[in-house]
Amino acid sequence: MSDVPAVTLNTAANRFEIVAPEGKAVLKFERQGDIIDLQHTSVPDALEGGGYGSALARAALDHARQNHLKVVPTCAFVRTFMQRHKEYDDLRATKP
Repeated sequence: MSDVPAVTLNTAANRFEIVAPEGKAVLKFERQGDIIDLQHTSVPDALEGGGYGSALARAALDHARQNHLKVVPTCAFVRTFMQRHKEYDDLRATKP
């Protein structure tokens, strides 16, 4: 995964992004207060299997931790990523 370009936060578009020559991988989110809803991950076909989705998920979850946010993993990819990486369990928003 070391060949994956850096993830950037595009706050104007509410998404995390990786720009590569083959296209742009994105993780869209919505934020309300101290909750961030990670909604949808999109990776171009040419980049699939290259660790781009995982890099986006990790960057979003690390951002949530650094900013004291709770995560709603609406995106199925992020939900699965969190199940596989238990170190992010404490970030999951609890339902009222």
